[in-house]
Amino acid sequence: MLRVAALVENRPGLHHGLRCEHGFSLYIEKDGTRLLFDTGQSDAFLHNAGRMGIDLSKVERVVLSHGHYDHTGGVRALLGVGTRPRLFTGAGFFDEKYAWNGSSYEFLGNDFDQAFLDAMRMSRSVVSEDILEIAPDIFLLSNFPRVHPTELPNPRFRVRRNGRFEQDLFTDEILLAIRIGGGLAVFLGCSHPGMCNMIDAAVARLNAPVSLLIGGTHLVDADGERMEHSLGYIRKLQGKAAIGLSHCTGEEVFERLDQGEGSFLRIVTGSSLFIE
Repeated sequence: MLRVAALVENRPGLHHGLRCEHGFSLYIEKDGTRLLFDTGQSDAFLHNAGRMGIDLSKVERVVLSHGHYDHTGGVRALLGVGTRPRLFTGAGFFDEKYAWNGSSYEFLGNDFDQAFLDAMRMSRSVVSEDILEIAPDIFLLSNFPRVHPTELPNPRFRVRRNGRFEQDLFTDEILLAIRIGGGLAVFLGCSHPGMCNMIDAAVARLNAPVSLLIGGTHLVDADGERMEHSLGYIRKLQGKAAIGLSHCTGEEVFERLDQGEGSFLRIVTGSSLFIE
């Protein structure tokens, strides 16, 4: 059985006792393996888990999709409750990440570093290989070839290395994939390397089709050509897979997918899925 619960998402759901924020955090349970995929930007995911009857002290693994505050900002709060799960990140996770707003840089990175994790006695595994199995039928993927020409790096995102600003290529971004039946449940953080690039890599490396897709796509920033290409790609999946895009995807995409064929799930704070 696969259980997925959205502990944090940008939008509120029907449970008004839950806290939503600009961020993303999923609780995932597969055949007794419990993990977190991202932690939002604050302790909201802890508050919400308690209200949803989810015991995060039993989580064994935490996967952080990339080093932006709205996905990693809950780590300090998690460690503050005494749990010490293994942390998985991509290479370059601790790079200084910024956004250029046209006149100045805005910091978007983590509020902790490796020294903090060491002091808190939390172990971290760096995912540098193309595919890593972290539990039976549960995989992390990195190193996504950029094969879709519309999915170019966003020039707004920068990384500071050796005192100089460079284009952030998000080499730290990883995705989570879980085998369910004959297909894959694919979980995305923000898809900065390109949603289509990332999904193509998962399908090819794991030799299985997508049955469930959940997470952020960063189509909120997409121009016309990229938007149309991405929507066409999603619609091809939509007839065969349940699609639950969220977070940084953007309202235009939600509205247009609502009008399409197939299953489109509106994932909000508190959404829960149970798949036998």
